[in-house]
Amino acid sequence: MKMTKTTRWLQLVLLAALAGVLSGCATSWTIENDVTSYVRGQGATTPATYRFERLPSQQAQEARQLELEAVAAIAMAKVGLQRDEQSPRYAAQITARVSLQLSPWADPWLVGPGWGWGGWGGYGRPYYGYPRGWYGGWGGWYGAPLPPAQTWYTREVSVVLRELATNQVVYETRAVSDGPYADNPPVFAAMFQAAMQGYPRPLAGVRRVDVMIPLGTPAADAPVQTTPVEPSPSNPAPMAPAAPGSKP
Repeated sequence: MKMTKTTRWLQLVLLAALAGVLSGCATSWTIENDVTSYVRGQGATTPATYRFERLPSQQAQEARQLELEAVAAIAMAKVGLQRDEQSPRYAAQITARVSLQLSPWADPWLVGPGWGWGGWGGYGRPYYGYPRGWYGGWGGWYGAPLPPAQTWYTREVSVVLRELATNQVVYETRAVSDGPYADNPPVFAAMFQAAMQGYPRPLAGVRRVDVMIPLGTPAADAPVQTTPVEPSPSNPAPMAPAAPGSKP
């Protein structure tokens, strides 16, 4: 019984510390991302033009997709990609998703039994083999409503560039992040900025890209810091798989 009380006390201390970090006393917050990028053939170029390409499910959620495209366009512009609906070189397909889980620092005494993983919700369709939904519709919980301080968010964004002249996918990048931040728009803005880091010649393998957002600064303007997790500077990024129906 003594051990149980001690464990509970430590967990409450961790929750209090986390709340302090996220309080108004903080001067910035950091979005940590694991980024993986793939280049096919000669890869993409910069500067270049593109237009957004939407799946039917994305067309059905136009308001949400417009919000996502707006933050992605800012990140893409920073690496020399300009949106041009009239004469684009690339078609860009963007996706984002988010899931809710129980925080790793959650107090089981406050949560109780019966908690499970939240479903995914979002724009687009399932990919990378995940049979889940996309950002925009939340998945269900089996349990009581999660207290805000107990919630943990896992997010993923991706950008795929297809060269219109050849119908080849020439660039694919994705960023994965998790943390306690509930506000999707600024987090997605930071994640798209992280995903486009290194374009058009990114490092091979997984790389850590942190985006520090000073309070009062838009996430799209936040500074980026990169730390390779598995650096291979001398090698090109992995080849992206060919798109269905594309030319060899």
